[in-house]
Amino acid sequence: MSSDQAPKAPSADSEATHSKGKRGRFWQVFWLSFLVVSLAFLWHSFYAPSNDIAWAEDFPAAQQQAATADKPMLLFFTGKWCSPCQIMKRQVWADDQVADTVNEALIPVTIDVDDPGAVTVLRSYAVGVTPTTILCDPTGKVLQREQGRLSKAQFLEMLGELDPAAAGAL
Repeated sequence: MSSDQAPKAPSADSEATHSKGKRGRFWQVFWLSFLVVSLAFLWHSFYAPSNDIAWAEDFPAAQQQAATADKPMLLFFTGKWCSPCQIMKRQVWADDQVADTVNEALIPVTIDVDDPGAVTVLRSYAVGVTPTTILCDPTGKVLQREQGRLSKAQFLEMLGELDPAAAGAL
């Protein structure tokens, strides 16, 4: 650059490019943040820790076991894709008090609504919503039925309605 040339003033084009760069960077950060938050929410929604409940997956065998033990059955209708079901698995079934109570007093059965072998059970209990939690006697007669996600307190209340003496022990 020679000394007789005057420095050039920034052009409107370079200011526009600089401004677009800042806006572009903002949107990159925004969408990256949105992606991270969305993935964290999905993981949280579908994460379900293991629990200590001795779930049966075969309804007829569980019904026979319930008749032999003379215990009511806990039927939990769920799906792998069901976010409220995963929340129940995390907040209710993973609780030690609930697990101890269920294993002691009930024959628990989990029924995957997407399993083609579960169609008969789904029809006989008219299940159209997940999660659905049903307490029934060994013959299959419904004693308590709740549709939708339950909290630990709601589930324990459901058990208390089934057996008021058991509610005092909880």
